[in-house]
Formats: sequence, C-alpha cells, structure tokens
Amino acid sequence: MENTKEKLLNIREAAEILGVSLDTLRRWDKSGKLVAIRKEGGTHRCYREKDLEVFSSDFFNLASEWIQSGAEFPDGFYCPTSSVFNARLTKMEHLLMQKSGFEKLYSLIVLVAGEIGDNSFAHNIGKWPDKPGTFFGYNLDKREIVLADRGLGILETLRQVRPELANHIQAVEVAFTQFISGRAPEKRGNGLKLVREVILSNPIDLFYASGDAEVRMRGPQKTFKVTRGQDIVRGCLAKIEF
Repeated sequence: MENTKEKLLNIREAAEILGVSLDTLRRWDKSGKLVAIRKEGGTHRCYREKDLEVFSSDFFNLASEWIQSGAEFPDGFYCPTSSVFNARLTKMEHLLMQKSGFEKLYSLIVLVAGEIGDNSFAHNIGKWPDKPGTFFGYNLDKREIVLADRGLGILETLRQVRPELANHIQAVEVAFTQFISGRAPEKRGNGLKLVREVILSNPIDLFYASGDAEVRMRGPQKTFKVTRGQDIVRGCLAKIEF
C-alpha cells in the first residue's frame, strides 16, 4: 500500500481558513487551545486540515456558550466596534472572491452577514447590558458563518417603538417581515427583512434566534417561520450556511 502523508498547512493558510490573525493562532498555540505542529524540531507552525475542521466545527457551540455564560469574549472572534466588524467582513469578502464557484453568491453572503452584524451595533448603542461587541467566526471551507451578541435582543429593541409586542416570537416575526417606523428616514427592522428576502431566493440557509424565538430557513423549498425554541438566547445568535 502506498504511504501518503497528510498535507500540512502553514500558519498563514490556517489563519485564512479560520478567519483569525496570525497573532491569534500563535496565542492559541501557546495556551494549548489549538496546538500547532512543528516538523522535525523546526520552529515554523503547521496545522493538519482535520484539526482545523474539528476546531472550527465548534464555532456555533462556542458562540452559544459565550451568550449564556457571560464569560469573556472568545479570543480571535471579538469585534468590539462596528468598524472592527466591517474590517473583518471585508477580509471575509476578499477570501470568498478568491474561491471558485462563488462568483455570483459571495456578495449576497456578505450582505446577509453584514446586515446581521450591523444590527447588533445599531440596536445596542449605549444600551449594551454588559461589554459591547459581537462574536464573528467563519470557516469558508465548511461554508459556515456564525454571529452572536449579548445585546438587548429583538423583543426589547422593538418594544421601544412597538410597545404592544407581547413575546419574542411576535418580535422576531415583525423584525423579519415588517418595516418598523422610527426616526425619519430610518426604518427599523429593514435589515432583517432584507435578510429574509435574500435567504428565501438563494442557496443560503439561516438559523437565527433571539430570546426563545427561532427562525430556520433551510433547503431548496425553504419557508419562513418563527417557532419557539427550548432555550432562551441572550441577545441574538445566527448561523449562515451556503
């Protein structure tokens, strides 16, 4: 049987796959969070593709635990301001543009991620319950993006202009389907309405949760429906697959 060696990725390639900086990977290596391989006693860090896949598969669980626990932001995924978030979003866009087969879809993927991430900042300015900012992680090889925040959540946000909203399900449905009047010419809720329209007409899947309300739009015959989840999500949590 032919002996084949598993391909190793250098630190720059690994950083692009995980969507983090070189310094973040070095810190993870030193802390033991994601240990690199050094070939034959060398100093250059290398990574197995399988190890990166296993590590990145935990993005969603990592974001979920972070929302519930109130712990510090996960290293490498913290966007403290909208400018930091949009800089990372631009980097992701450039990586998507370089991938074959995404020529027609990459701009829509970036639009969906951008609208969800920007909502976190627009709806929580000066009102964050604790430390401001968002979780933003992605693995383009797995075609997965995860965003989360520990903000007020959809219900509390929309009650500022729609005080009659009774629960999270009503609030999330309104956010995804209606224009909510605010200060002219602002239309609160427009971002998630656009997200719904893009998801329903393109090969992009979405899971979105706020409070105990969940939205799942998946598959070629996807529909929009808000259901009650088993857990209470602090702020908002989203997973985009494409």
